[in-house]
Amino acid sequence: MTVSFGWGPVEARHLAPAGGCVVVVDVLSFTTSVGVAVEGGTAVYPYRWRDASALAYAERKDAVLAVGRSEATAAHPWSLSPAALRAAPAPWPDRLVLPSPNGSTIAVEAASGQATVVAASLRNPTAVARRLAERGYGTAERPLAVVAAGERWPDGSLRPALEDLLGAGAVLAALRGLAPHPFTPEATAAATLWEATEDPVAALHGCDSGRELYEYGYPQDVEVAAEIDASTAVPVLVDGAFQEAP
Repeated sequence: MTVSFGWGPVEARHLAPAGGCVVVVDVLSFTTSVGVAVEGGTAVYPYRWRDASALAYAERKDAVLAVGRSEATAAHPWSLSPAALRAAPAPWPDRLVLPSPNGSTIAVEAASGQATVVAASLRNPTAVARRLAERGYGTAERPLAVVAAGERWPDGSLRPALEDLLGAGAVLAALRGLAPHPFTPEATAAATLWEATEDPVAALHGCDSGRELYEYGYPQDVEVAAEIDASTAVPVLVDGAFQEAP
């Protein structure tokens, strides 16, 4: 099987084949934020940790460090909130460091295996699938892995998340329609779930992660993430930063 599906950083590390491609899906909100920022002309550096080392890393990259949602202000709107990013006034920074324990960590793990790394969300699954098909990913020579980020339980263990399963399924379903490569059963199941979901927007708003963002006061982030196929941007990790694919 040349197209696979998995969860979290550990599977990203094991599924990232040399010369292949890993698609990272973290709908609420890392890859959605990456897409919004890249559309605005900002290169996004993923970073695993939100601590003092993140600031040092941003300084080395001559980049702005994104803060947590609750720390964003009018003067510094750069955060993991895609709605806040979209509302930020010009000029946008050329470079942004975006810490994330889930999506960023998966991107870093995948890149360590020499794979091409692409950021996908519900806003760009068709565009991502088209690029994958055009570049021949999903073949024996260029295997493909789609990795859903999920969330974390308090003990740090992986919590599978419906929004990321749907995002991964959307990419896989679109790819299956373009190029009939051999899918693993897990990849087939994810694509089938997407195709069987009658109202993915309602599912996104009603899933655990969507309800959490409502409770925390960030419903706009769910609304941005639910803009299905609204974007044609395909962020690709180049020299450590996500940039729009040429």
